[in-house]
Amino acid sequence: MHRAAILAASLTLAACASGPPADPFAAGRWVDLTHSLGDDTLFWPTADPFRHEPVSVGRTPGGWYYSAYNVETSEHGGTHMDAPIHFHEGGITADRVPLERLVGPAAVIDVREASRDPDYRFSTADIARWEKKHGRLHPGTIVLFDTGRASLWPDAVRYLGTAERGEAAVAKLHFPGLSEDVAHLLVTRGVAAIGLDTPSLDYGQSKDFIAHRILSAAGIPGFENVGDMSALPARGATIVALPAKIAEGSGAPLRIIAFVPR
Repeated sequence: MHRAAILAASLTLAACASGPPADPFAAGRWVDLTHSLGDDTLFWPTADPFRHEPVSVGRTPGGWYYSAYNVETSEHGGTHMDAPIHFHEGGITADRVPLERLVGPAAVIDVREASRDPDYRFSTADIARWEKKHGRLHPGTIVLFDTGRASLWPDAVRYLGTAERGEAAVAKLHFPGLSEDVAHLLVTRGVAAIGLDTPSLDYGQSKDFIAHRILSAAGIPGFENVGDMSALPARGATIVALPAKIAEGSGAPLRIIAFVPR
């Protein structure tokens, strides 16, 4: 018998002999960081709104209840992932983002005070302040920026800066995002992914989307419109961020959760 098969058999026997396995998630709790997709979901002003249309809902001729819907949505609306190809030609598509970039330890950086300025760009000083208190960002970390703006969802005027739709509305967007320096710093730290509770990695008034471009070129996905992070510690939680596996997608709707140990 192959050594790997012998080892697997031994582990199986040992597990059976010692009783049922312990629940690895018993000592902690799960936190959902995802906004529901619905009629009030916020999208970029140039994107089509979410549609959830019934195909068949109600009692069947056989007497049982049955429901089914068609869904139509932009890749980049609600809580979603930006795949690297979104801003980097030849970058990784949504279906090819490695799981190692979607599951990992979280670092939650509190920028709520600075983000009272809707045009604020996260600075290297914000990172330095966090690292001085909590230690250096390790490679493979999923970095989340907590601006506190998830509490404004789904009020388009307060969250996006405007409720207007169309190309002209883009110039009226106001919300915080990453600075060019922070994007470069996070690349050098070797982080796995970046998430924030705003509509974009770049701040609303960005004209060059430099943070997107830097992170995408490094193969780092972005999680946008993340939900309320207030229940997460600065360090110690584990993130599980699983996007819809859209072939050749530039992004995808995302279900992102965190496990917070007791």
